[in-house]
Amino acid sequence: MDNDTAKIAAQEIDPESPREDVGNLEKKIDQKSSLDGSQPEDEHPAKESDTDQKDVEAVETRIEEPEPVRVPRSQRRGLFGRFAILAEVEEPKHYSRRAKWYITFVVSLAAVAAPLGSTIVFPSLLQISDDLHTSPTITNLSAALYMLSMSIFPLWWSSFSETLGRRTIYLTSFTLFLLFNVLAAVSKNIAMLIVMRILGGGAAASVQAVGAGTIADVWEVRERGKAMGIFYLGPLCGPLFAPIIGGALAEKLGWRSTQWFLAIYGGAVLVFLFFALPETLKATKSPSDAEKQLASDRPNLTRTISRQSVQRKTAKYVKAAKRIFLDPLKIILYLRFPAVLITVYYASITFGSLYLLNVSLQTTFSKPPYSFSATIVGLTYIPNSIGYVLASLFGGKWTDKIMAREAKRAGRYDEKGKLIYRPEDRMRENAWIAAFLYPAALIWYGWTAEKGIFWLVPLIGNFFFGVGSMLIFAMATTMLTEFMPKKASNGVAVNNFVRNIFSCVGAIVAQPLISAIGNGWLFTGVGVIATASSVVIWAMRRFGPRWRQVMDRELNVVG
Repeated sequence: MDNDTAKIAAQEIDPESPREDVGNLEKKIDQKSSLDGSQPEDEHPAKESDTDQKDVEAVETRIEEPEPVRVPRSQRRGLFGRFAILAEVEEPKHYSRRAKWYITFVVSLAAVAAPLGSTIVFPSLLQISDDLHTSPTITNLSAALYMLSMSIFPLWWSSFSETLGRRTIYLTSFTLFLLFNVLAAVSKNIAMLIVMRILGGGAAASVQAVGAGTIADVWEVRERGKAMGIFYLGPLCGPLFAPIIGGALAEKLGWRSTQWFLAIYGGAVLVFLFFALPETLKATKSPSDAEKQLASDRPNLTRTISRQSVQRKTAKYVKAAKRIFLDPLKIILYLRFPAVLITVYYASITFGSLYLLNVSLQTTFSKPPYSFSATIVGLTYIPNSIGYVLASLFGGKWTDKIMAREAKRAGRYDEKGKLIYRPEDRMRENAWIAAFLYPAALIWYGWTAEKGIFWLVPLIGNFFFGVGSMLIFAMATTMLTEFMPKKASNGVAVNNFVRNIFSCVGAIVAQPLISAIGNGWLFTGVGVIATASSVVIWAMRRFGPRWRQVMDRELNVVG
């Protein structure tokens, strides 16, 4: 029998598959063996017919997933977990495909909140300056520091979610998001507005890291790229709708209405999460770290002197403070691994250029020769967002296929005949296409906008920027969840930490740079930096396997 065909059969067929399907497939495979029992030459492993391949795929589609084991309502974890409509199960990856897509939709909807809040104020920045009697530069801090908070707070949300669970973090953070946006809407001065915006952004940012962890909880590696692409529609559709909504609200009702809108949206998402989302973090059979810590802190039933009692209590409080304030910062230490560092760097360069573009759109199209109203300026964000949507729909599935192709090409199978996937395999021709597409689109936009060419021309460039940048965002996020499979949300948290610092810097320096050198030279420079950064793709191909092996040994990851 052809060796590769046998591998495919072993990979695709589960022992519990219907016997008639397996039998029919084995007959087809046996027909490919020579009549005298000899084996075909190994130099021609790809000679399986289209019919045989379709039969293999047909068997795969009929393989039933293991039946999920529901957790009794009284034992469900997470804040108010018993009120979730969808039951918690013992193994989240055993949810039906319909339930998995439902969970993906829920967290994607929640993920809209943070980027919605970051850009909804862009069309009304001048109104805020006039109303609160401050300069435009100070007002811009309310947007820039919002993004900075989105980089820092997920470190804590991610760390807590690995012990407290995902659901508790979602409900807590969106309660805070609702509160802080109400306070932002009634701000009496710019200082109060900036502080409330920082706290609101940090609260909503929980989904940026924990949401990706939820996707990793329920989806197998072979399908995770597609799921992550759909999840990322939420964070990237925020910049699509926010300027349109913000421009319309500011023009009709004033800037405070944008903060009331965020509060209403946050409240609606909070109610939805309360009833719609179960706990997805897989329960561990052994006592949790928190339980072990509590056990160690529990005093023995022996008589102790006062000094020993004080020392024990002091140590207990110090350890608790360390877990709350310092341990989440350890997530940043993942950047010591080259595979994580260069993946985060490449995603951050792309994300920073996105926010440069966002500021440029508002500045460029609100002034001559375009002179668009706030509402029309909001509509100029649509083309790149259409690119995000299209890339999300096909990009994730594309990377899944590339990953499977590379595993088959390398002949990586486990003892059960299933493919062994490697995260670095996601960065192949898809990354090279994106590495050319989005820098070229930035240069296209920069010079056409600089010369005041008909508005449609620079916006077409933005569509291609949306496609290229989304391919990179989804690829990088999925890779990070796979480099750290036991701490998926931590990998995404460190990505958010770095990339939102880049976006914060981009939002602050964009206006001065546009005034100093213009859109053309600004985006030419950014395009050159982005193109040079594509060396990351070559480095991952060349050194990625070695880096991952070292990382796996240090993190005690088996696979």
